[in-house]
Amino acid sequence: MAERVSRLSTEKAVVIFTRSQCPMCHTVLSLFSELNVYPAVHELDKDPRGREMERELARRLGRAPPVPAVFVGGKLIGSTDMIMSLHLSGKLVPMLMAAGAIWLI
Repeated sequence: MAERVSRLSTEKAVVIFTRSQCPMCHTVLSLFSELNVYPAVHELDKDPRGREMERELARRLGRAPPVPAVFVGGKLIGSTDMIMSLHLSGKLVPMLMAAGAIWLI
């Protein structure tokens, strides 16, 4: 399962693993939408192997629940708390630009 998560996490500049009824997932997706970033989104509760991927993401993040799990440029950045912290400190947009997720602000 680690290989599948690794493969999926690099399919676009930004990849987000979510669950369909997750308020924090919606918050992160809304932020990226406002920044004109269009990530690959994998809703784990709609994937037949979603539970296995959730366990792998929980292992990588060191916490449960593991969603949303945000990858930028193939690197695991974290969940809502880390994304919001990076955004508020002005570090998220440069990270997204470096990964090729956005070009202009």
